[in-house]
Amino acid sequence: MIHPSEFGALRAFAAVAEHRSFSRAAEQLGVSPSALSQLIRGLEARLGIRLLHRTTRSVAVTEAGDTLLAEVGPAIDSLTGALAQARSAARRPAGTVRLHCFHAAADSFVVPMLPKLAHDFPDITLDLTVDDTVVDLVGSGFDAGIRIGEVIERDLVAVRLGGDIRQLAVAAPAYLAAHGAPDTPRDLLEHRCIRWRWPGQPQPYAWEFFDQGRWFSVAVTGPLITSSRAVMMKAALAGIGIAFLKEESVAEEVARGALTPLLETWSVPFPGYYLCYPQQRQMAPALRTVIDLIRSNVTPLPR
Repeated sequence: MIHPSEFGALRAFAAVAEHRSFSRAAEQLGVSPSALSQLIRGLEARLGIRLLHRTTRSVAVTEAGDTLLAEVGPAIDSLTGALAQARSAARRPAGTVRLHCFHAAADSFVVPMLPKLAHDFPDITLDLTVDDTVVDLVGSGFDAGIRIGEVIERDLVAVRLGGDIRQLAVAAPAYLAAHGAPDTPRDLLEHRCIRWRWPGQPQPYAWEFFDQGRWFSVAVTGPLITSSRAVMMKAALAGIGIAFLKEESVAEEVARGALTPLLETWSVPFPGYYLCYPQQRQMAPALRTVIDLIRSNVTPLPR
């Protein structure tokens, strides 16, 4: 087993042997001549041989020193080069970053920064999984994820992105003409609702509303269950039933009268998307770069 200090001592010995001078070797290594001399004396003591002949005017390598240098010199050069490459890699953003992201969050926070990532950081590969499944980020091998706050594991760092989210029940005028509009969330139990299921979950999502200081849910029923919000939107526009979608995603259809918002009194905003990642003492430069680029595209929240 190599002694923990021996690589440094061997490197010091190689430098003195190359320069035939303690002062010039010390200058190259960034240490004092006395510290350098101590390193080599310690190495000689551990090996039980003299490596250098020292006089007040010169330094010469002994026969044993020449033999050792021939054996370890290439290895020292190789290790020194490898360490230099490692330091360079630590400073240069490079490598693969695995990011798990909900569909809506990908469109809002990831897609806008892709051109800058590709142009300014060509050595970074973003491995992006766009999926509404709630996965164990660490256990699944992801470096980071973007998801709504209510499904973030407690041991992750969570950085808020953007503003609040509000979900609205919406229906096409044709559906409301045929079936009427619900007056309260409980009335939804008498309506045909287009339900959404979290991928990987056995039951459809129960619609959530707010009243008198508390949230409550309604387990609606209806003719369609889907894991696609795009399908929900198209089904609602076709008059199949009432859908429950993000307000911003239906804003255009509401503005042109293709969908009518319902039960707005019970629909209040809640904290939206968060960028989350494991707590780590030293973050890889590539991951830090991706995180910074995502955050740079987010409008700061008002205080």
